[in-house]
Order: sequence, then C-alpha cells, then structure tokens
Amino acid sequence: MKILKKKWWLGVIAAFVLIGAFVAYRVVSANSANATNAPVTASVEMGSISSTISGSGTVRSNQNTTISWQASGKVGVIKVVLGQAVATGDELAALDPNTLSQTIIQAQTSLIEAQNAMEELQKPQPLKIAKAETALKEAEEALDKLLNPSPAEIAQAELNVLTASDSVKTAQKYVSWLNYTRGTTQQIEAARAAYVLAQDKVDRLAVIYDRFSTNDDDDPNKAQALTNLLSAQSDRNDAKWLLDYYTGKADTAEAAEKQANLALAQSQYEDAVAALEKLKSPSAEDIALAQAQVEDARETLETLKKGATEDELTIAQTNITLAQASVNQAHLTAPFDGIITDINVMTGDIVSSGKSAFRIDDMSRLFVDLTVSEYDYSQIKVGQPCEITFDAVSTKVYAGVVTKVGLVGTASQGVVNFPVTVQITDPDASIVPGLTASVNIIVAQHENVMLVPNAAVQTTGSQSMVVVLFEGQRITIPVTVGLTNDTMTEVAADQLREGDAVITNLTVAKASNSSSSSRMQQGGFMGGPEMVPGIR
Repeated sequence: MKILKKKWWLGVIAAFVLIGAFVAYRVVSANSANATNAPVTASVEMGSISSTISGSGTVRSNQNTTISWQASGKVGVIKVVLGQAVATGDELAALDPNTLSQTIIQAQTSLIEAQNAMEELQKPQPLKIAKAETALKEAEEALDKLLNPSPAEIAQAELNVLTASDSVKTAQKYVSWLNYTRGTTQQIEAARAAYVLAQDKVDRLAVIYDRFSTNDDDDPNKAQALTNLLSAQSDRNDAKWLLDYYTGKADTAEAAEKQANLALAQSQYEDAVAALEKLKSPSAEDIALAQAQVEDARETLETLKKGATEDELTIAQTNITLAQASVNQAHLTAPFDGIITDINVMTGDIVSSGKSAFRIDDMSRLFVDLTVSEYDYSQIKVGQPCEITFDAVSTKVYAGVVTKVGLVGTASQGVVNFPVTVQITDPDASIVPGLTASVNIIVAQHENVMLVPNAAVQTTGSQSMVVVLFEGQRITIPVTVGLTNDTMTEVAADQLREGDAVITNLTVAKASNSSSSSRMQQGGFMGGPEMVPGIR
C-alpha cells in the first residue's frame, strides 16, 4: 500500500510539473505573439503623387548629317575645327583649284555667263525699246498705206508702169536689131570714105618719112616725120574699126546682153503692174500679213517695256543654279546651323566623291527616342512631362517633355512597341548625343491628395480598405484608390483625415492572430479567439 500511495503521489507531482511547463510555454508564446503582432503605423499625408511609364533610349540631336565630298581632288583648305559652331552656308572645306576636274572648271565659266545673262535680263532696255517703237510705227504706216494709198502714190505707180513699158519696147528694138548690120547706109559710106582718106594720108606721110629714115635719130625732121606717120596710122585704124563695126553684126556677148536687158525690162514691167494692182486693191493675205507685223511689233514693244518674262527669268535662274551646283561640288558647306562633331579629313588628302568629311549636329534641342509597350501606349500624350536620368551624370535629374508619339507599332517576338520621342528641356554641357538615358514619363499627377503607404491598403475583391489605429482600437475604413507609385497610394474616404495612423503590417498581424486563435481553440485553453475591433 505504501508503495502504491507513493507512486500515486509521484504521478500527481509529475502532472503538476507538466501543467506548469505548459502554462509557462503559453505565457512565453503569448508574449512572443504580442511582440510580433504589435501594429506598425504610418500617418496619412497630404501631397502629390504621379504615375509614370519608364523607358530608355539614346540621346540624339535635333538634326544631324554626315557631309561627304561630291567631287574628286586634293583637299586644299579646311576652315573649321572640332566643336566649332557654324551657320547655314558656312564653308567648311574646299578642294585645291589646281586639282579640279574639267567639268567643274567649265561650270565656273558657265556660271559667270549665266549670271551675266540674268543681269542683262534685269537691266532697263531703252535702246531696244526705241528700236521697237520705230518698228511699230513703220509697221503701222505700212498697214495704213496698204489700206489707204494716196493719189500721188497711185499716180507714181501708174508712171512706173508706163516707164517700164517704154523700157521693154526699147529693149525689144535693140534685140530685133541683132539680125541687121549695125550702121545705116549713110553711116557705112561715110565710114568707108573716112577710111580711104586716112589710108591715103598714111601713104603720103610714109613717103616723107622715108626721106629722113637714114638720118640720125636726133634729127628733128626725122622725128617730126615719124610722129606724123604714127598719128596718121592711128587715125586710119580707128576709121577701119568704125567701118567694120557698121558693116558687121553683133557678137555673142552683145546678143546675150541685149536679151538680158529685155528680160530685166519685162520683169520690171510686171513688178510695176503688180505694185499698181496691189496699191489699188490689196489682197486679204497682204492685209493679214501687214496686220500681223503690226501686232508682232506691238507685242515686242510691250514685252521690252515690261522687262523679262517669268519664263525667261526662270530659265536664267535655272542655268545659274545648275552651274552653281557643279561649282559647289568643289566646296563643302554647312546645310544648317550646328556644331562640328566629327572631322574625317585633313589638308592634302586625296579624296573621291562620296568620302565622308564632317558630321554636323544641331544641338539647339536634344531628344531621347524610346519605345513603350502597347499596354502603356494609350496613356502617353504629347506634352506630358518627364524625368530623365543618365548613368553618366548620376547627380542630377533632368526635365523633359513628350514631343511625338508614333502612330505605328512594331512587333518583335510577339510584343508590340510604339516609338516615343522626348525632348530634354534643361540640357547642359554634360548631355551629348549618344548617351543612354532612362526616362520616366509622368502620365498622371494629382496634387493635394491623401497618401498612404502601399502596405496600408488591403483589397478584397473590388473593395479596398485601410485600418486606422485610434486610441488602441483598430477601425476599418473603406477607401477609393487613385494613383499608385512604388511606395505610396492615393486614397479617398470621408472618414479618413490627414495625420490618421494607418497600420502597414496588417496582413502579418491578421495571419498571426488567426494562427494563435486556432491554436487556442485546439488546446481548449483560455476561451475563444482574440477579437480585433473594427475588423469584420
């Protein structure tokens, strides 16, 4: 019996030890749970919040281009250095004139000629105008005479017909004489008598000369006799020629001359008759021609007074432009205002057409080109502000604005992206083309709204809520959620005020409480589950 009592007592003691250990465990566990479930709070703030869409891209200038040579030759001069600002049209470099092609050299001559032609077109034309006025006056007078001939003109034309007719008759008479001897009977007899007398005189003087022929040449009598003989022989020859002429007929040359004179006289007569007829009754063709000549003269005068026509000026300017374009091939000029950002040529280089020489960038505006997903595309609009950062410039955030949103997307590996262009609005010397930029596009921004940490917002289904800790009590307040960023959420509720303490570890607290309550129910100790005021 004593042994049984002793065992029972030992059992009771063991039971109390176990119960004490269990109670101690629960106390320690409860203290640990209370420490874990202590609420962490944050205050409701009033402030601004923005929603952003991020992307990255490369900085580029407003405009840039690579300038290449258009002709072959030796580089004669380079007029710019790296980083130099240039204006539109500034000469950057030129080829050595001694190495230019024949085409460019000829173009220089053509340019001068075209410029002179343009200057001539643009000059006043007083001398040409005066000549045109005279030509118009003469054309008008000719038309007036054609339509209204004067009596004196008609009389003169009739006289010209009569004169021409007489000339024809005279020419015909001379032609008809070609078949007869030239002289009349009396002319022939007189010529023959003159010849006989002349021959007799020669014979007598020859006898006299024979008397002195043996004398010295310086004998005056001999000289006089010779002179008389020679003169008589000349008179005899003339008498013989006249006799032969009167007794002979016209030769071939004379006959041709007489026939030509007749043809000319007939032609002149026909012209005189036609002129008289035209004067009395001009043809419709003649009138139309005279009128056309008047109109042409008038148009010429008006054109000269107005100066060069648009077509003439256009042609002249085109010739200048073509020649200038050829000449310009030997020179490189800036196509727009900008900065020389690269130089690939040196004086003395032998270059050919197409060889790169310079790069020029318009740095007046800098842009970043990036792409955004089709899911974000609808939120982006031109004019939205941006925040831009650079790995190369880690100490500053730059401002920007969306300037262009592409209208056509590009698919790549099943993802459609749209191009977006952002202008950097406050660039400095640190920002240059080619830098990689990270861009946050602010697609929405609300000012003076209530903000809570993201962890304070709990959502079940379509309902969002926050838990406010007020005087040790937890109060659940439904809220309408607005914008959200990485840390804060915009909320709105009538019961919520600035400065309210919201629990930010609500999810952990609820889970711990739920676990603790479950263990309490299973162990059957200390009643039911813990109730959290305001949590339903």
